[in-house]
This record gives sequence, structure tokens and C-alpha cells, in this order.
Amino acid sequence: MASPAQDLGPVLDKDGVRLTVDGAIATVTLTNPAKRNVQSPALWRALTEAGRLLPGSVRVVVLRGEGKSFSAGLDRQMLTPEGIEGETSFVELARSGEAGLDASIAEYQEAFTWWRRSDLVSVAAVQGHAIGAGFQLALACDLRIVADDVQFAMRETSLGLVPDLTGTHPLVGLVGYARALEICVTGRFVTAEEAVSTGLANLAVPGDELDSAVRDLAAALLAAPRDAVIETKALLRGAQGRTYEEQRIAERAAQGRRLRDLAGLGE
Repeated sequence: MASPAQDLGPVLDKDGVRLTVDGAIATVTLTNPAKRNVQSPALWRALTEAGRLLPGSVRVVVLRGEGKSFSAGLDRQMLTPEGIEGETSFVELARSGEAGLDASIAEYQEAFTWWRRSDLVSVAAVQGHAIGAGFQLALACDLRIVADDVQFAMRETSLGLVPDLTGTHPLVGLVGYARALEICVTGRFVTAEEAVSTGLANLAVPGDELDSAVRDLAAALLAAPRDAVIETKALLRGAQGRTYEEQRIAERAAQGRRLRDLAGLGE
């Protein structure tokens, strides 16, 4: 699958992550197709750095993976006593004490949090396997377009672990508690058809149409004024945590800000 911004030099290209920027659209690509874009702490640090390097002009971020799979999840070497060279293995982390373990996991999670920033709309283009950490990385984005061969799976529980890379909150919000529990505990595959029907994915397309579908969506997302998109995203993201009356108040406040800005009376 070709990169939508392949003609531009990368802003970042390290540890299996490449960031390119083309005007208002940035593309973050996982670049280790030979290992199905497996994830490691080095990759998570690079993803965090990519978020910090985004220019202020960027409004849409596309996340994609090279090759046949979006991401097959955690590099299983991290679960072995020897771990990955240059990294602290999970076995060593477990021995570091509760505070040290908590701090390490919090650092890993940073790679998954910036995708929902209020000033951005993030779109995951997902093909093939999106397993475990790969599933959670797709869930970190605001929107998901999938190829018809996609296979989502949350395998952490099957390994005696829990999903801890911020994926549980969006998963429950998208498919509901009962289905989220069943998906996580069984570790089964979720196909493109089910992903769309349950709201996990916005659209499924043939694999060779994935790039063009993402480009079309990015263009549509850029059509509305940026400030209106930011306000709308904040309203929708906060809706689940508000009562109906609180949401009405939030709508009025947001609309007041927009009308004042349009009238040239901004604060």
C-alpha cells in the first residue's frame, strides 16, 4: 500500500515509525512489514515523538501500516526473560516495584493518547491483522477505515494480561460493555463486516481501495472550518460524561463562542 505522502521527506523515520506531513495532513506509518509491524517500547517512544513533532498546520492525521498487516501487536520477545536487546523486559519491569511498573506503563500509553487531541482528527487505515497492541492503536484514533480482510483481536487476556494501552475505554464506547467483554476475554477475531455493523469501523472497502478511501475522508474532514471541527469534537467526546441537561449547556456555550468568532467578537 503506497503512502499518501510518499513524495515528501519524512519529519521522523526511526524505530519502525515514519512521519510525513503534507500541508494539513500528516501520515504516521508503521514501517516493519517483515515482522507485521510488531510493537516494542522503542516504537512506542517513536510514536510519542511523532505526536510532539506535528506542525500546528496539521488538522488530520492518518495512521497506517506497511505490508499485509496493520500491526500484529506486541513483540513477544518482551515477554521472555531476556526481552529485547536494549529494552527492559516485562519480567524485569514486574520486579521493579509497583511505582516503577506504573510509571513504565504510563510512558507506553503516551504513544496511544495524543491521537484524540481536540485540534486533530485521526484516521486509522487498517488492513490484515490488528491484534492486541495493534487493535488498541487503531482504537486510539477517532475514526477507522478498514480493508475487507481486516482481523481485529484483543489477545492480552489470553496471555494472562489485560489490555493496558488505552484501548478498553474506546472499545466499550464503540461496541458496548457486553460485546467488549466477550471480544477481550475470548480473544476472537472481529472481521470487517462485524466491525462496521457494530460501529468499530466507519467503513470497509476492498484492500486496493483503502488508500483512496482514506484520502477522500481526509479531504471531507478538511472541508469544514477548523474551529468548528474542534468545538464539535469536544462536544461529542464529552457527551458520554454529561447529563442531557449538561450537554445542552455545553452546546449553548460552544455555539456562543462560534457565533462571537463569526461576528468578529471573539474573546
